[in-house]
Amino acid sequence: MTSPEPISRRAPPLAGRAVASQRWSHLTFLHWKAEPDAVAPLLPAGVTPDVHDGGTWVGLIPFLLDRATLFGSPAVPYVGSFVEVNVRLYGVDASGRRGVVFLSLEASRLAAVLAARAVFGLPYRWARTSLDHDDDVIRYRSRRHLGGPASLIVARPGERIEADPLADFLTARWGMFTARGGTRFHPNAHDPWPLHAAELLELDDELVAAAGLPGVTARPPDSVLFSPGVVTRFGRAVAGRAVAGGAVAGRD
Repeated sequence: MTSPEPISRRAPPLAGRAVASQRWSHLTFLHWKAEPDAVAPLLPAGVTPDVHDGGTWVGLIPFLLDRATLFGSPAVPYVGSFVEVNVRLYGVDASGRRGVVFLSLEASRLAAVLAARAVFGLPYRWARTSLDHDDDVIRYRSRRHLGGPASLIVARPGERIEADPLADFLTARWGMFTARGGTRFHPNAHDPWPLHAAELLELDDELVAAAGLPGVTARPPDSVLFSPGVVTRFGRAVAGRAVAGGAVAGRD
């Protein structure tokens, strides 16, 4: 297995034209440290848990997604604009590529849910989602249709932060792994994240447990960050390479 690529706040250039783009705004990053063995069964074949500070990490991230394009189309004004709440893990493949693994993604636009599932094989779920500002406080809500799991997140952004190894590990991710038709790596690129410290004021979450990790959100998160956002571009997917032995990777 190739050693994991170094963490970099700047994305490597995409090979060829972007196949999609999106703007991500008003993001709150909630993360909990977890045992690698607990998340390994949830990763695609050939992907092992990425580890920092003695553990791997579980993320719960709400934000506003808009200005979405696909295959060079103009930005879609309605279907391509919604609040998303995702549950994610971090993995490394045998080529050393570090990426995100999404366990679930909540979105309020059914057409966008169906398109993302069809084009990228992502586990999007149709839900009622919202984002509200009240002075310096942001509230995110999500409830899956037909009585599914819900989430309420209330956070207050703080001061801008600069170099932080854990923040970089959690946010400087230049691709995602999907499992449809074999494990595939989808690269993305955007400017370095502008990151702020943040305070979690309230959390009532069922999404992380529903994704296969019960009990994680019963304790306070180990990291809370905020970003005003970035515009990101996605490149064409490439096939993954099998990893032998199920080793845990990426010990930073």
